[in-house]
Amino acid sequence: MRWYFGFFFVSGFCSILYELVWLRLAMAQFAVTTALISIVLSAFMIGLGSGSWGAGRYMRGRNAASSIPALIPALRLYALAELLIGLSAILVPYELVWGRTLLEKLDAGTPLPSAAYYVAAGFWIGLTLVPWCACMGATFPLAMAAIRENLSRESARSFSYLYLANVLGAVAGAAIPLLLIELLGFQGTLHVGAVLNLGLAATAFCLSLRPRQQAGQQAGGRPAATAPESPVPTQASAASIPAWSYYLLFATGFTSMGVEVVWIRLFTPALGTVVYAFATILGLYLGATYVGSLIYRRGKWGDDAPGNFFLASLALAVLLPLLLCDPRLRLVYPLRVVAILPFSLAVGFVTPMILDRVSRGDPDRAGRGYAVNIIGCVLGPLVSGFLLLPLLGERFTLLAFALPWIAVSFRKLQPQVALKPVFAGLLSLALVLDTKDFESQYWPREVRHDSTATVTAAGASRIQKQLLVNGIGMTGLTPITKMIAHLPLAFLPRPPKNALVICFGMGTTYRAALSWNVPSTAVELVPSVVAVFPFFFADAHQVMSSPLSHVVVDDGRFYMERSNQQYDVIAIDPPPPVEAAASSLLYSKQFYAIAKLHLAPGGILQQWFPGGGQDAAILASVAKSLRESFPYVRVFHSVEGWGYHFLASQSPLPSFSPATLASHMPPSAVADLLEWGPEPYAERQFAVVLNQELSLDDLIEKAPGVPALSDDRPVNEYYLLRRSRDPYFRRVVWQRILAHVGGQS
Repeated sequence: MRWYFGFFFVSGFCSILYELVWLRLAMAQFAVTTALISIVLSAFMIGLGSGSWGAGRYMRGRNAASSIPALIPALRLYALAELLIGLSAILVPYELVWGRTLLEKLDAGTPLPSAAYYVAAGFWIGLTLVPWCACMGATFPLAMAAIRENLSRESARSFSYLYLANVLGAVAGAAIPLLLIELLGFQGTLHVGAVLNLGLAATAFCLSLRPRQQAGQQAGGRPAATAPESPVPTQASAASIPAWSYYLLFATGFTSMGVEVVWIRLFTPALGTVVYAFATILGLYLGATYVGSLIYRRGKWGDDAPGNFFLASLALAVLLPLLLCDPRLRLVYPLRVVAILPFSLAVGFVTPMILDRVSRGDPDRAGRGYAVNIIGCVLGPLVSGFLLLPLLGERFTLLAFALPWIAVSFRKLQPQVALKPVFAGLLSLALVLDTKDFESQYWPREVRHDSTATVTAAGASRIQKQLLVNGIGMTGLTPITKMIAHLPLAFLPRPPKNALVICFGMGTTYRAALSWNVPSTAVELVPSVVAVFPFFFADAHQVMSSPLSHVVVDDGRFYMERSNQQYDVIAIDPPPPVEAAASSLLYSKQFYAIAKLHLAPGGILQQWFPGGGQDAAILASVAKSLRESFPYVRVFHSVEGWGYHFLASQSPLPSFSPATLASHMPPSAVADLLEWGPEPYAERQFAVVLNQELSLDDLIEKAPGVPALSDDRPVNEYYLLRRSRDPYFRRVVWQRILAHVGGQS
């Protein structure tokens, strides 16, 4: 059995590795939108479920067809599945590129409507991922069949044994691939996964060549221990499985994946938006799931488990994050994420328990039960992200997931134990009514929920106003965001005809572009960010209703790829921090290659970079990607003395004086530029920036060995190993730990 534990540990590691990398590759090829992410994750889970169901059904048909042992041992079929999974690591990136090429041909001339595009993209992603993920799902029934053929006395609870190993491997898969990506990039990390899967295939195939162990014997021909063989389930026993068991399997998958979507929003203020924050949530969830599975495996539980009080307590565990995320609770903020542990532990306990009871070692029934669980995993995030969160927000979405567990806890309730579920239900209701949301600490405020994020606009005065997305501050009302538009527009040697702003934010940059009286387009990923524009500017409705104004809710890179429009200026202000997950897709060489196609002759791209603290590698990587993408690049500090305005073009960038730049501006643009100062005249405002010009080569030389930022090597997002060797960052980490221990926020 130790061989099988090793197989599923490595297999669980590789499956999480592939999920993480394939999702990022799909985002780079198609779009960074909630719809696209849902398509990828759904395809992954549908593949797992269909593979599990199909392999179990095949094994049942194979066993029914003949009373003699099959010519191909189940272990050899398992080896074949691992071989195909290893090949997927190599082929999927190419398949995604082929899909993008095909969609570009369909989009040529007249772009497809967004809905039609997503249907076409979803079809290709499904065609790409589902067959390979089906091989992953098939490994459970195939390995269970191999255990029954070779180690029948171990087969009754074989699913939970394999599940335990798989979850432990997934825990490692939530962390180690992040280090591999930093060292090797996405492609190199996939190759590591391919080698591991091919190694599994070779090992399993070699084991399948050994003589099959006879029932009642141990390896080496000695008599086996006296523990009786688990009987092979009969059709009668299969028919006797209550539908209740399948409901629980569906519900655990539906709830666990649905609340994960809510967790990401709740804990983003505590953990940030970096990939390591998401890995923390995933790692804690999987780690607690492993502990729960281990408790089940090592205990002896009656057929009445899980009891009514346990089910009611699941509802309480679903709502526990509301308590630990209450801003009134004086708790070191990153520690609030431990709120997910009780629910994760409970799911890890109950899921393998029910699957063991459903399967009793039978691969077909295990495959069917696992497929039901995965159907719940597919539907949970879709219902949570697209229906409940936009309508109800985080608090009442968690309540919606908790209520069914409270309801089922009263199933066949005995009077003498009635108080326990009632108590758990009342305590759950108290958590909803008596806790506060993260946004409650801001006033005045406007809060919006949509399928992408929770957006908070807060503050009374210009200095106080801020925009928060999932609790992370995006921007303030600063003259820097005005200069993001005015600087490149003034640098044009001719009057501009149009402008494109990628990332709407508070709308300051877009408003500045429109002050030049030219058609301007803004692209924003989060719908609610556009909706709160009037909170920050009294003239927002007038700006939005202008015939020159065009605001698109979409991914900026995706929008450009599907547009034929060219612009005199493209201004980009990616969301902070610069290490944010997926932000590299707006700094990479591949992105700039797309942007160049949409620059008019002599057009200018303005890339705002707020700075990577003391991490010179990120700044050098961004600078190098710009230098390798454009023949002409200039860089300036902002009007407030921090951050970087990169100006890049296919044509020479003139050495205009501050007076010349100011002379290019229409009166309405001058008024907008000077609205918040800090200088009283446009010429002096430009002089502050021009006098802080920097050398692009000097920025690159701060970290000469770092690669140019690309889709495959997102240097800004993956930095843990690099910073662990930096004395400055080690010192900062210790200072923050001591500050948290001392009770500071």
